[in-house]
Amino acid sequence: MLKIAILDRDGTLNVLGDGFIATPDDWVPVPGAVEAVARLNRAGWHVVIATNQPGLGRGLFDAQALNAIHAKMQRLVAVAGGRIDAVFYCPHADSEPCTCRKPSPGLMEQIRDRYGVEGADVVAIGSCAAHLQAAAAIGARQLHAVCTGHSEHLLPDQPLPEGWPPGTRLHAGLDALVDTLLLDPAVPRPGAGPDAGGLAIAV
Repeated sequence: MLKIAILDRDGTLNVLGDGFIATPDDWVPVPGAVEAVARLNRAGWHVVIATNQPGLGRGLFDAQALNAIHAKMQRLVAVAGGRIDAVFYCPHADSEPCTCRKPSPGLMEQIRDRYGVEGADVVAIGSCAAHLQAAAAIGARQLHAVCTGHSEHLLPDQPLPEGWPPGTRLHAGLDALVDTLLLDPAVPRPGAGPDAGGLAIAV
């Protein structure tokens, strides 16, 4: 069975910084995050990113800059021995109506349909409630929050605040989550690891 892990980008893979991630220099990985992606790959998981990028709609950066940011992200993941299959992003500003800006499920639906999986079969990982709300809307049951980025004020042993989907599990970071995920007997085991490939960017 094809296994898909859908990660948020900002706050989960990279530190948030002081503003928008508008250039490759702004993209700094959370310690241990790119190595965690590689560990997921080695265990047979396809890793896909779903991210809101309202800076595009606001004109703070363009698609070329976003592609350069993601190229840097992919290079650092590759150095660690991993791969990100694809990046799905919402390009709309907060004020623009759309169905792809999380917590709306549009990005998750695109990923589900692209890979031909059921929503219940994906694992969703993020540092903000909106990411997991979007995943829950397509039926995802494996919902994992990390105490980095948007949730760095949370502690793994405390209850989640209101607004997080029921059943969300909280972890210290992406690396700690992978420790748990790969040992969890409740998570179905994928088959062989993903074939080699490049970074695809989809809207």
